[in-house]
Amino acid sequence: MARISQILSERELYWVEKDQTVAEVAGRMAELRVGAILVLENGRLCGIFSERDLLRRVVVEGRDPGALLVGDVMTPNPAAIEESATADEAIAVMHAHNCRHLPVLREDKVVQMVSMRDLMHFDLDRKAEEIRHMRDYIHGGTR
Repeated sequence: MARISQILSERELYWVEKDQTVAEVAGRMAELRVGAILVLENGRLCGIFSERDLLRRVVVEGRDPGALLVGDVMTPNPAAIEESATADEAIAVMHAHNCRHLPVLREDKVVQMVSMRDLMHFDLDRKAEEIRHMRDYIHGGTR
């Protein structure tokens, strides 16, 4: 079974500070084309801000994103997973916590974030590779 560290490619870690406005953070998320972003305070993970947070805690409540700090509407103390965990373990944690993004830790320090989409793409790629091997075996054995 693949480990999270094997699934995630080397990519930049995106994050914002707790005292930034929701408007700033939403703009950054749009620029990066991400649905969630880590929120840090003095370099330590304190939350995640997602499109779901924006919708439920800002838009629906009619709050001003330009005046509201992301630390006031983020999901605090998010579930996280060690980079040595398996993809199945990550999916189980996401299911248990009803989330689609997990901070990935190495010795209590955030090193990445894994999404349900990352896990789905990895699984689809793995299955496509298995199908290719099966076709090669079947066609190779009948020639």
